[in-house]
Amino acid sequence: MNKRDWIVLSVIVNYGYNGQRDIIKYTGYSLGLINSSIKKLIEYGYIDEEYNITDKTRMHIEISKPKRAVILAAGMGLRMTPINKVPKGLLQINDEPLTERIIKQLHKVGIYEIYIVVGHMMEAFEYLTDKYEVELIYDREFAWKDSLHSLFLAEDKLSNCYIVPGSVWFSKNPFSKSEYFSWYGVSEYMDDESIVRLNRKMELVYTDDESGGNSMIGISYLLNGEAKKVRENLIKYDSQRKYNRERWEQTLFDGNKMMVYGRVMLGQSAYEIKTYEQLRELDSESKDLNSKRINFISKMFGVEKEEITDISGLFKGMTNRHMRFSVHGKPYLLRVPGEGSNEIINRRQEAEVYNVLHGKGLSDVVVYISPDDGYKITEYWEDSHDCDPSNEKEVEACIHHLKKLHDMKLEVNHSFDIGERIVRYEELRDTPSTFTDYDETREKMMELLDIFKSLPEEKCLCHIDAAEVNFLFVGEQVYLIDWEYGAMCDPHIDLAMFSIFANYKKDRIDEVIDIYFDGNANDISRLKVYIFAAVGGFLWSVWSEYKANMGVDFGDYTMKQYSYAKKFYKYATELAKKLNKI
Repeated sequence: MNKRDWIVLSVIVNYGYNGQRDIIKYTGYSLGLINSSIKKLIEYGYIDEEYNITDKTRMHIEISKPKRAVILAAGMGLRMTPINKVPKGLLQINDEPLTERIIKQLHKVGIYEIYIVVGHMMEAFEYLTDKYEVELIYDREFAWKDSLHSLFLAEDKLSNCYIVPGSVWFSKNPFSKSEYFSWYGVSEYMDDESIVRLNRKMELVYTDDESGGNSMIGISYLLNGEAKKVRENLIKYDSQRKYNRERWEQTLFDGNKMMVYGRVMLGQSAYEIKTYEQLRELDSESKDLNSKRINFISKMFGVEKEEITDISGLFKGMTNRHMRFSVHGKPYLLRVPGEGSNEIINRRQEAEVYNVLHGKGLSDVVVYISPDDGYKITEYWEDSHDCDPSNEKEVEACIHHLKKLHDMKLEVNHSFDIGERIVRYEELRDTPSTFTDYDETREKMMELLDIFKSLPEEKCLCHIDAAEVNFLFVGEQVYLIDWEYGAMCDPHIDLAMFSIFANYKKDRIDEVIDIYFDGNANDISRLKVYIFAAVGGFLWSVWSEYKANMGVDFGDYTMKQYSYAKKFYKYATELAKKLNKI
């Protein structure tokens, strides 16, 4: 039995047999294909010679009857920028949350055993347990895993089960009181992100190196046999780290094709809501479209909200949130300060730095910057990329760019005092450090700063936060962006910061110094860089602990920076003794 045979059988079950031409009306199949299927249905005992359904068919209907559903709603919806206060599954279309609509559609076909896997903003879904008596399954690892792990948490629920993404709006009820085979839903539309395409046998085969396939809707139905295989794959894959970021659909594959048939959802029957613009296209009056960022851009450019297009999040950096958008086809980037950043960044000083940089060809093109709340709009370069710290040519270009900046001797009215910054971040952290030897290490950092005060003084405008991600290559040209910390300081600080952010070891840092000084670095310059590497690492570890207290986790970044404090204290003091500075 193939998919066509089951569909012909379902027509006979639902409408009775009124001739083969009548079946054409419901299926669109040719007379020859319908004749072939009817012969097979008789041969297999699903209908008799009079075209009546048999007990075998009745038994199959009962065995394959849908019993439950799992709704996947744990994802963070990162592409929904600028919407960040509503989980995707609760976005409203026509004043109705997506997940509620799915639940109501399931109820209409008699399915009341419903599980919802929640993660991001899980508390927002709690009301559904009372309103619809659904059961929530909590995905605590949603931030670093994908839907494969979410479904793994419900692996014992999958027999005779619909699997449904919580972010799809179904214009027509996609569920049924009876199902005849396992399937996965796709659209007839093509999608570059899809990994499957429908072949002539209605099988879903892996696209391999082809560019996209049929748009994957994410809805599926599993009978017991396929559910058992998917369950086995879920258990196997979830224990393997390489599948952390995989979609659950990977468990449907048997070789290069899915073990289930493809179900084509025609026309406008299913809309997956991935972006702000998709929500706007589906319901321009949705209350979830009310966004402070969109309102700001609309006012700033003097355009209607509908004229703001190509909206997406740009996930880079550790301090702020970024949103790409276009106005009349020209791309821009909006920077919105992240949690707690305005406590450590003086936005008026940042605006002063950009004013000094204007027209120098060193940085990105600023269209707007607020000295009050830190909102910033810059032109967006489409074909650009960050510096690759393992690419020698790009590293040299970045270091030469720093030299060009420092040689200009630009000045602003504020300075960056790293010792004062340590004290400020400690005050903001407002809790003891998690490092056991913190007090001892801190004392060593103050010792290094005392040594630094005995060295020749140099000052000019420095970037301070010269991480590789802040160097942008546009063609052969390099720019240094994001000047939040920009201030007067000793230029050696930028060499140290570039190096520790790139996680360079001492030998590589020495090479960076040699690039900057064209092979003529003296020991005083080397000592300054060592001191800034140590004290800078300590500073950013305090900064990371402060951010962690605000719920922002940077993984092992804090530990790596703290280790620079200890390692380069040793290198700096050894060199300082050699130079009689201790």
